[in-house]
This record gives sequence, C-alpha cells and structure tokens, in this order.
Amino acid sequence: MSEVKISAEPRTEFGKGGARRTRRAGLVPAVLYGHGEAPQHIALPAREFAAAIRHGGLNQVFTIDITGGTGTTLALPKAIQRDPIKDTYEHVDLIIVKRGEKVQVDVPVTLVGEAAKNTLVVSESMTLAVTAEALHVPAALEVSIEGLEAGSQVTAGDVTLPKGTELAVDAAHVIAIVSQAQTAAQMEGDTGEATEEAAEGEATEEAAG
Repeated sequence: MSEVKISAEPRTEFGKGGARRTRRAGLVPAVLYGHGEAPQHIALPAREFAAAIRHGGLNQVFTIDITGGTGTTLALPKAIQRDPIKDTYEHVDLIIVKRGEKVQVDVPVTLVGEAAKNTLVVSESMTLAVTAEALHVPAALEVSIEGLEAGSQVTAGDVTLPKGTELAVDAAHVIAIVSQAQTAAQMEGDTGEATEEAAEGEATEEAAG
C-alpha cells in the first residue's frame, strides 16, 4: 500500500465547540502522536481523507504536510470516530510511523467460496491482527471456506498472508465456524413448539385470572 499525501492545518480550538466549527469548515479534527513526539492537534481536509480511506482502507498510510511545519510525517490511523447517521468522520487519532518499521494492525478478513450444502457459516471475527511493515500493510485478507463440512473451523492459521506479514494472534484463533443448518422440518418443529408454549402460557394466565 502506497502512502497518500495530505495537507493539514494546526488546530488551535479544542472541545466540542471547536470540533464542530472545524467540521463545519470541511475539516476533520485529528491528533498526531507517537515516537516520543508531543501530540499535535491538526485538522485534515474531510473529502481528501474520506477518499483515501475509501480507496486504501482503514490502514491507509498518510504523508502529512502540516502548514508551517518543517517537513512531512508518515502516519497511520489508530482510531477513527464516525457519525453513523451522517456517514462523516468526527475525529481521527494518527500514530507516527517510520519507513521499514513493523506495526500491528487489524485487517479485514473476507470468507470466500461456499461451504458444503446444508451448512451454516458463522463469522466469529471480521478482522485479523497482524504485524507488517508500515508501508506494506495488506488492505484486506481472504480465507477459503469452499466445501467445508459441518463441524469445521476456520482459524487464523488458515489465512494465507502476504510476504512480510505475520500473525499477531495465535494460529488457533477462530475466524469462522461451520455448523449444520436446520432442515425445513426442524424449523417447522421449532415454530410449532414455540406456538404451543405460547398457547400454554396464555391458558395459564387465563386460569390465574
């Protein structure tokens, strides 16, 4: 993953009021920290930041050029707050990284393929913790469930990792479980039992009344 260059402005207003004014100006409040540096409060252009995240994912590396600064800084999003209703970015924590250093990140995992017939696949983990070189963090990972029978488990050790990427969790960490799906008859039986239980409950209440 290549880095995305983005300009930033120093932020002098803090608190909820200052954050709202920053967002109204089309900027995202952010804090840049790490590697022993004092935290810097900055504001990022909202559209450019959103476009970079859409393209590169939540682990997109940024080259940040702060107005009035002495150079650029490489940084990786550590925490992103979003407004689920407006679908906008509320605040971003950025951690400084150096070229060549390893970082630990959570990478989205996608299940590909189809398990055996009459099975149900339950996803236990949507992301996988890995360590990778800061500029070569995978945007996403895939693991196959093709043909898996009921009783199978998909673990972190089943995921094929890109060169230079290592697991940051135990290989036995469960990502998905394949179980036996209920048949139509079983589902009807469960519905019938639930209806009988409800009817018995109503009859008990009427008798008590």
